[in-house]
Amino acid sequence: MSYANSSEAVEALAAEIGKNVYLDIAKWHLYLRETALHTRLANTFYPMMANGTIAEADVAQALSGMTVDVGGGKRAIALTDFLPTASIQELLRTLEDFQHDL
Repeated sequence: MSYANSSEAVEALAAEIGKNVYLDIAKWHLYLRETALHTRLANTFYPMMANGTIAEADVAQALSGMTVDVGGGKRAIALTDFLPTASIQELLRTLEDFQHDL
């Protein structure tokens, strides 16, 4: 798909991430569209995709480096700790599909 500008592409990527990727908290699935995390991820991954193929290692590093505040900011936990393997694989598929459509 062709986008008029990068902002439009980032918004579309964020929507796809939000729809497909979830946090697993005490066996509850909280989709990223219910958080601001889908937008943060899209803003992180879109520039990588625009500059070439995004690798699984890039995704793992970004997820490990992005933290989620819990307890009103008492602690910050790496986003990767909230994502089950299936959700990470879905994120990778979402990014690959989106990049293919660029």
